[in-house]
Amino acid sequence: MHYTVSGVETAQPVIWAHGWGQTHQGLEALKTPFEQIGHHYALDFCGFGQSPEPLTPWGTEDYADFVAEFIKNEIKKPVLWIGHSFGCRVGIQIAARHPELITGLCLIAGAGLPRKRPLLKKLYFKTRILTYKLLKKLSLINLINKDWLARKFGSADYKNTSGTMRQVFVKVVNEDLSPQAQSIQCFTQLIYGQNDTETPPEIGERLKSLIPRSEMVHLASQDHYSVLADGRHQVTPILKKFIEGHSETS
Repeated sequence: MHYTVSGVETAQPVIWAHGWGQTHQGLEALKTPFEQIGHHYALDFCGFGQSPEPLTPWGTEDYADFVAEFIKNEIKKPVLWIGHSFGCRVGIQIAARHPELITGLCLIAGAGLPRKRPLLKKLYFKTRILTYKLLKKLSLINLINKDWLARKFGSADYKNTSGTMRQVFVKVVNEDLSPQAQSIQCFTQLIYGQNDTETPPEIGERLKSLIPRSEMVHLASQDHYSVLADGRHQVTPILKKFIEGHSETS
């Protein structure tokens, strides 16, 4: 697994975990202000950036177990976890499966729970899924072109993947991490943009109700990606408080 290391070697270790389709560089602008108050590890998850794909279709539990071994063997002490979107899924899993390795979680635009949709939207998506499954069966006997099917029904992230990583994507987006969230023992900071349509704030509210020691911040006028860029001035003070207040040595 490719990763970068920066900051103060003797300070609290902090892992920065990127979202789907991104790399460690996606969190670089958020990480940079904290070089003097942490020892930072920015990851490229397997299948992203400079890290090779997993040999089999992993779920988030596989990513969590893999990173847990990295923490045990390379960092050798509990870490703070700062994740965005997909990186939050892995963070929830690792905090649930390996609680001794995580001092605190900060989940920015965190995914991991099924979307709640209005009734008409639910009916639309159910119909779309049933249609897709029917056409997929026809594609198996070459009555429907598989590439056309992917273009017609796949999300942008689905279309941008192939092979093993497409299987990983399908597996990941269908996970419900509610049981894992309920078992998290460490403090968890939740940050959501009010205009986020990828992981709406209502997901954060449900995570807050599930995670015993959690707090949630809503950021006005921010969306799923602006929290990493133009809106990072709103995120930075929250991260500073999180890193300083929940370090192992604090």
